[in-house]
Amino acid sequence: MDKRTFIKGLASFLGITFLPIPIFAMDKEKNYSVPKEKLYLEFWDKIRNDYQLNPDFINLEGGYYCMLPQPILENYLENIRKVNYLHTFYKRKLMANDKAKIIQKLSDYLQCSADEIIITRNTTESIDTILSGIDWKAGDEILYGKQEYPAMIAMIQQLAKRYKIKPVEVNIPFQPQSDDEIINLYKSRININTKLILVSHIINITGHVLPIKKICQMAHEHNVEVIVDGAHAIGHLDFKITHLECDYYASSLHKWLSVPLGAGLLYVKSKHVSKIWPLLGDNEYPNHDIRKLNHTGTQPFAVQLTIPFAIDYLNQMGIQNKENRLKSLKKHWYQKLWNLKNPNLVFYSPVEENRSCAIGTIGIKNMNATDLADKLLNDYKIWTVGIDFAGINGVRVTPNVYNTLDEMEMLYHAITKLI
Repeated sequence: MDKRTFIKGLASFLGITFLPIPIFAMDKEKNYSVPKEKLYLEFWDKIRNDYQLNPDFINLEGGYYCMLPQPILENYLENIRKVNYLHTFYKRKLMANDKAKIIQKLSDYLQCSADEIIITRNTTESIDTILSGIDWKAGDEILYGKQEYPAMIAMIQQLAKRYKIKPVEVNIPFQPQSDDEIINLYKSRININTKLILVSHIINITGHVLPIKKICQMAHEHNVEVIVDGAHAIGHLDFKITHLECDYYASSLHKWLSVPLGAGLLYVKSKHVSKIWPLLGDNEYPNHDIRKLNHTGTQPFAVQLTIPFAIDYLNQMGIQNKENRLKSLKKHWYQKLWNLKNPNLVFYSPVEENRSCAIGTIGIKNMNATDLADKLLNDYKIWTVGIDFAGINGVRVTPNVYNTLDEMEMLYHAITKLI
């Protein structure tokens, strides 16, 4: 019995019907009698209906991990039943072939080679795989931003103690005047001992989208490699990994791609694979094979099986459509507050549209970040998160495609009342 016949028989036994993704977006045929503005609103209303939203508060904290829309959730539950029913037969007979197909799907979407990516649990695991796998020498320097994710900074500090390397920190401005200002910050700290730059594609606490390609090009001119923390980028921005010209790229697929919790990605440019030591011992693959970095044990197979469906869901929405929508949601409240020119407001996210997307972080002078987040929740039923780190004292607001312009308007009015 071949795999397809087996799975069909399994589906019949479980009463499962494998359906295509529901068409939640607008009809493909043009209807010239309907104004474009109405079609646009209908498009996002249909997507919003794919989410089971909590009526007790407005959820503007999509940056930690993303809520699953119902079609992806149902596919995930279906995959859980499948793996549970097949038990060890799945791991021993089917998993390897499925994983290869999933990686191919990811590589097609990101336009990189399938032999340059592996599936991990999250961004931290991906970055730690590289940071711990590099052959560090005493005196080597690693350059990173002050606003990097705390777990990454902790790993760098651990490496400094273990290998006597030197961490070098730069402070990214909240409102840069140009790409050159940012690039020159990194460039000014490079010397003959600089071995690696860790840089965020999107800074998690401010939403600042950094000019990654230009930073990579500059670094390579000085023979310095670059690892990119892309935790918030895949499924958020319209980009392809190879276009960035980075050496390593890490991301969490359970954020903006809306894969269930426990899925990450690591990209390693093929020429670097052989020099990276595996985080977990594995002698199954040759030194030049990226799979040596991805020891296969008992992993969350159902989570990984849901990745292709999540990509298809995003493709139906359109990543450019999604990016534009997220920008419009942020602009609707953040730009309006900026225009008030109120001295009590502190803006930690760039106002320039090309330097951010969904995430906006804002503070009120003489108000603690936690107090501000609590005020928004208790008084206005708006759920955000307080950020008190790396010179930031405010709330991070992270809408997603299920949010509306009316909800952004409510946030705007809530903050104007608090100031």
